[in-house]
Order: sequence, then C-alpha cells, then structure tokens
Amino acid sequence: MHTRKHLRHAVLLGAFLALASSAGCEESSAGGDAPATVTNVVKKMVKSPKRVDKSPYGQNGDDYVLTFSEEFDGFDTNRWNDHIWYETSNPTKNYHVEYGLLKIWPQRDASGKFFNRTIDTDGKFEQTYGYFEIEAKLPRGKGTWPAFWLFAHPGKRRPEIDIMEAYPGGVDPWGFVDDSGVARPRAYAVTVWRDEGTSIGARQFDTGVDLSTRFHKYAVKWEPHGHTFYFDGKKVLEVAERMSDPMYLMVDLWFGSASGDPDETTPEGKHNSFEVNYVRAWQFKHRVERD
Repeated sequence: MHTRKHLRHAVLLGAFLALASSAGCEESSAGGDAPATVTNVVKKMVKSPKRVDKSPYGQNGDDYVLTFSEEFDGFDTNRWNDHIWYETSNPTKNYHVEYGLLKIWPQRDASGKFFNRTIDTDGKFEQTYGYFEIEAKLPRGKGTWPAFWLFAHPGKRRPEIDIMEAYPGGVDPWGFVDDSGVARPRAYAVTVWRDEGTSIGARQFDTGVDLSTRFHKYAVKWEPHGHTFYFDGKKVLEVAERMSDPMYLMVDLWFGSASGDPDETTPEGKHNSFEVNYVRAWQFKHRVERD
C-alpha cells in the first residue's frame, strides 16, 4: 500500500512527465532547456522515498506502539519549535522542509557569523521510556555539530540523552579531510547525562564510513533500568542508569565544541544540509513502571 506521500509523488511525477513531453516538443523547435530542468525537478522529488514499515529498525515491532511520527510533509509548528527555550529564533533562514526532508544548513547571519539552529518539541511532545529513532545524513565542514537528543530542563536539573552528535571538523577518528579540503564526518558520540556536567556513560563510535554521503539510522531504547544505543540496528553502547524525567525531542545543527570553529572551508547553503528523513518515537506495548 502506498503512503499518502507516495501517492502525492506519483501524481506530481505524472504531471511533470507530461510537462517534460510537452517541453520536449518546444525544445526541438526552439532549442530550449525545459526538459533538462523538469528532469532535475523530478529526480529531486523521488530521491528520498519513505519506508512504509514504521517499526523500530531491527526491533520486534510487536513490542512497541508508535507515539510520534514525523515524516516531514511540511514543518508543523504545532509540533516543532525552531529555537531552544533560552534563545530567540534567528531570523536568517537556514532550515526548510522539502521533498519529505528536514534540511538545516550552515549559514552566516546578518552579523557575518555562523549561528546555531535548534528544532525541538519542547512543550509540545515529551515521553518517558520507549524507542527513539532518526534517519539522517550529516553535513560536511569544519565546525559543524549536528545532533539528535532527548532533553528536559525541570527546575535546575538538565537530564539528557545524546543519541547522536557528530564533529566532522574534529581530529581523527571523528572525521577526515577530503581532497577538496573539506572535513567529513566518520564518527559520532552517544552520551547519557544525569545532570549538566555529570556524564554516566559515553562512547565515541567510529562507523568507518562517510556519514555525509548516505542516510543512516541512529536510535536509543530507553528503559527504566538503562539505555541501549543503536547505529543502523547494531548495538553500540549499553548504559545502566535509572532516569524517569519525561524528555522532549531535539534535532539541531550547532557549531564549535570538538568540531572547532567553522572557517572558509565550511560549505554554506542548502546543498550541505543536515538532512532528516524522519523522526519517530515508540512506547513499549507492555506497561513499564516508573522509578
């Protein structure tokens, strides 16, 4: 069965193919370039099909109930904020939803500086325990710092679960510099924070592949007794820590930290985006007790 997005793409594809056929006739008489333009548009539309199966990747789907599914048919402000709670939204546009993807890219604002962009569900969706998964392709460039995490800020406490954060500009094995002088990501980190500054489990995971060339799945299974992290369905870390604060979802592209400061080698613009295919959350089908 086709999803709504597949049906929409099929209808639009038919319309564009008809337009291409018509434009082809014009080109033969006028030497125009319409067919190439239409073909490029069609390629962009169909390059990122969605998986119909929305079970957690590599898990037994019968054990879970889907509670949050963002397939990015658009940017829903009833679900997402475009800035972290202690900042205001930077008016310079560096994110967009198109062709079923959320894209966030390195961009300088009016002051000439690279700026952070945070997309989160603070105040709109939160959950305690379950399985949380993103499928994404990471950006290139020194200074870029893409991440997917769970967070809460109750009172003065800051519990946090970092499912993926990468530092393409960092030293080996965080990444490498290609022949054009651009830093590319190869490794990422997972971390559990009991509170700000109090890490109780972390791993720097070297995937051995360029994470900016294709989509990969990053996930965590959060249970009352601990956390299990996964990369493309493969277990990469287990952390035994009891945490019970409801947490919300965060997807962001920040700059700095272990990636260093962005510079003239950092590609700017939409062509170098942190691309997110989907964000999903599930709850365990069988009730679990809180601490």
